[in-house]
Amino acid sequence: MPGEHMAAEMAQQPGVLRALAGRRSRVATEVRAAVPAPPAGVILVARGSSDHAAVYGRYALELAVRRPVCLAAPSLFTLYGGDVACEGWLAVAVSQSGATPEIVGVFERLRAAGATGVAVTNDADSPLADAGDAVVDLDAGEELAVPATKTFTASVAAFAILAEALADGDWRAGDWQALPDQVAAVVDDPGPARRVAADLADAAGLVTVGRGFLYGVALEAALKLKETTSILAHGYSSADLRHGPIAVVEREFPVLAFTSSGRAAADMAELVGQLAGRGARVHRVGDGAGATLGLPAGLSEPLAALPATVRAQQVAHALAVRLGLDPDAPEGLTKVTYTR
Repeated sequence: MPGEHMAAEMAQQPGVLRALAGRRSRVATEVRAAVPAPPAGVILVARGSSDHAAVYGRYALELAVRRPVCLAAPSLFTLYGGDVACEGWLAVAVSQSGATPEIVGVFERLRAAGATGVAVTNDADSPLADAGDAVVDLDAGEELAVPATKTFTASVAAFAILAEALADGDWRAGDWQALPDQVAAVVDDPGPARRVAADLADAAGLVTVGRGFLYGVALEAALKLKETTSILAHGYSSADLRHGPIAVVEREFPVLAFTSSGRAAADMAELVGQLAGRGARVHRVGDGAGATLGLPAGLSEPLAALPATVRAQQVAHALAVRLGLDPDAPEGLTKVTYTR
């Protein structure tokens, strides 16, 4: 049946997140042992879906450690022979397979340049894990569908746990107990995504948008839609969309807007109003009244990114199936991409 693996793996996310949340204390102890003092800065190494998790991680870690956090440009190392001094820095590499040569190689070079290394991976026996001073094992189980679902949300949760380990995060401890049930509530409610998929069936393209902790979710939503349906989807922060790209949003143009209660809420509400004023077909993912794709209320803004991500996965899956495609195996894609 088309999409059966992706659907099954989406359904496993509450359990994966529950288990990962249950290991928070152990992970924190291992990370603090490897990173005994606040780092001078943090550099994140990733590609694809992992790169979008790293965008989330930048927000979580920079707020937590109060030091600069940046995303590495792997090509500076692999193509241009970059030589960067990293004494006192923390390097965090994210790869679900732990096998991408480019990510492993850049991570090893950053560590050789003086950085402490933390590997985030779904394979604790992978080359990436072997290269780290500490490892955050996602332990999400094998993922058979090409589009990453449970490994992506686990990677996002891993960054939240890293932020907690290195300093106080911007969330409440009780959120970790509520999170798996909130994600389960979304998993068990696929109807809204099917309705949005029906509305998107004739779309040649769309925009996804979020801000702050939901910016990485918007980027991941666009990738999932491209992978599963071949639709030309592009993700933006609400600020960047206003700086020119909003011109493409004309009457009936579809937009997925990711919102949640928190510091970015007012800005996103203003943008949604602007887009509606331009005649866009805006589907809002969020808590509160008026959301097309509702989220349970109560989670702090950082962890609300996880159920919001599941909504994006549901839309991608439902749209692919509606278009007669198999989201488990998009044409021309493989599970592991061996970039160098």
